[in-house]
Amino acid sequence: MSGSGTMIGEFFHSAMGYAGPTAAERPEDRLITRMQRLRTVLGIVAAVWLVVAYPLAEGGQAFFVGKLVELGISCGILVAGSVIGIAAFLIAGTPERRRTFSRRLLGPFVSLFALALGPALMWLSFAAITGDLASEGDLKDFYSSITGPGITAAILAFLTAVIGWLIGLVVLIASIPYTLVIAYTCVFSCFRTADVHQLLPALLSPLLVWSLFTFQLINGPDVAAPPEVLYTFMLGGPLSVTGLSFWEVRRLRTHHGITLRTALGR
Repeated sequence: MSGSGTMIGEFFHSAMGYAGPTAAERPEDRLITRMQRLRTVLGIVAAVWLVVAYPLAEGGQAFFVGKLVELGISCGILVAGSVIGIAAFLIAGTPERRRTFSRRLLGPFVSLFALALGPALMWLSFAAITGDLASEGDLKDFYSSITGPGITAAILAFLTAVIGWLIGLVVLIASIPYTLVIAYTCVFSCFRTADVHQLLPALLSPLLVWSLFTFQLINGPDVAAPPEVLYTFMLGGPLSVTGLSFWEVRRLRTHHGITLRTALGR
């Protein structure tokens, strides 16, 4: 399996003319990695604590369905924000740097596709379970056009509906943890944008978290927590990520000589 993955990766690298960042552009800094991991873990712990410590603003079922919708929308915001941020970074560079960066987009493309796949699977499976994808009547009409109207078409439609419902349920159950894990991985690695340039994760992270903060602000609270607790929690993530990004940019400049001007070839 690892050999196949290597072959596939080499194929795409060859097709895209991939040229990875040099050691000077992507230095190994364990302190930055540890701080990014700590930030992500603290954010998850704080989110779980807020839901457990205070009663839900709605019922459990409404909360679960709402969270599925919110998860899908959040993934969409992350994908859109990442595309905008990466595009802006490429446009700001010199033509030579744009060509170089474009050959390094395999990692971000794979991450964006993997994250977009989760909500798509959830929507398809939920549509299959509720019958919005294809109702039993639609299936019966389909089989009637092949076998003619009668008991055979009805049985085939019923069996297909049952099998589709079971498959949809399994896919829905599996797609939820898949989406959560992929979202965590993408946020932690900032969609592997360090494959393009080491500065890009620090520049992109604030855009993503403030976009999610705006969505949460518009969407309303999920728990009946006091305003001071709720908004402290909501602001804590974006502020800490922004502060960490400023620290990361400064550390890359002072310890490794990496600046935005040199990154863009200006």
